[in-house]
Amino acid sequence: MIPYGKQDITQADIDSVVSVLKSSFLTQGPQVPAFENALMKATGADYALAVNSATSALHIACLALGLGAGDTLWTTPVTFVASANCGLYCGATVDFVDIDPATYNLCPKALEQKLVLAKKEGKLPKVVVAVHLCGQPCDMKAIHALSIQYGFKVIEDASHAIGGRYLEQPIGSCVYSDITVFSFHPVKIVTTAEGGAALTNSKALADKMALYRSHGITRDEALMENASHGGWYYEQIDLGFNYRMTELQAALGVSQMSRLSDFISARHQLSKRYNEKLAELPITLPYQLPNTYSGLHLYVIRLNLNEISKTHKEVFDALREQGIGVNLHYIPVHLQPYYQKMGFKQGDFPNAESYYSNAISLPMFHGMTQEQQDEVISKLSLILEA
Repeated sequence: MIPYGKQDITQADIDSVVSVLKSSFLTQGPQVPAFENALMKATGADYALAVNSATSALHIACLALGLGAGDTLWTTPVTFVASANCGLYCGATVDFVDIDPATYNLCPKALEQKLVLAKKEGKLPKVVVAVHLCGQPCDMKAIHALSIQYGFKVIEDASHAIGGRYLEQPIGSCVYSDITVFSFHPVKIVTTAEGGAALTNSKALADKMALYRSHGITRDEALMENASHGGWYYEQIDLGFNYRMTELQAALGVSQMSRLSDFISARHQLSKRYNEKLAELPITLPYQLPNTYSGLHLYVIRLNLNEISKTHKEVFDALREQGIGVNLHYIPVHLQPYYQKMGFKQGDFPNAESYYSNAISLPMFHGMTQEQQDEVISKLSLILEA
């Protein structure tokens, strides 16, 4: 089976992890700060906080922005459930904004329309989570302008997008957002086995997220409410969580970050070749927003179902049966049973539902060979022509 995505682990990666195993620190040592520094260097952000998952990063980002009971978080339906769940973790309500049918990202025009109505009803969101699906940046300049006009905070869920650029700025620079979140799951561009990070240019937000990451505990006397009792002393000044990243994960991340440009370049070469070889098939190829450079975590095609004899499921199943590990990113969150119990239903977000009806993620990963890609192209072509 050719997977849709997989990690690329070198001997240098392995050596970096083994060196930590032989060191004095398996957690709370020097590797996490080194990884955070690598993220700041790559993005230009002033602060980076490594955590144990992007889900945790989204949670502490929402908390740092003050999201709570009585507030609302908006995001796109076409994302992993964590982009919405993070609002529920904070006691807020969640709503969605339909996607742009070309980019598959949250649509700025739909966002503006929904904001106009929400303002009239007194139901403006406190936080909007803009998800860079497949690695393609959202139209952040437009979203940021709306955030200024309507007074909401912006989180970039860049779980797919490390290494990408928007208007010549690295994704994660937070030029048009308050906080950016990355994921380092094994199928992502850079991996720490499991892991995530939250980046910001605000010291106040960084300090809050640092507290939420580690039990709400501080050893910084400037933040303490009482005088220190001695060198052992710490204070819990807020209610936090154990969302720390281990030294093992961080060491792998440091090693992986040294190859970030190679990872992205390889994905662009594979994407270009797919674009050339699949151009004549009855499918819609990925669109690239102008003035952006995608991280290209995923290569998503959409079947032109009116031009082929098979259904979406039949094409998907046929590819899987022939050893092509396709996937579908994602089932619209509002169609999940948990969210439907909140009142969401089929028909609420037609562009997202249309996308779900015909989208397929083809295999694409750093170590993918030309032979493997040719096999994907050949089998997809035969299945669509049959």
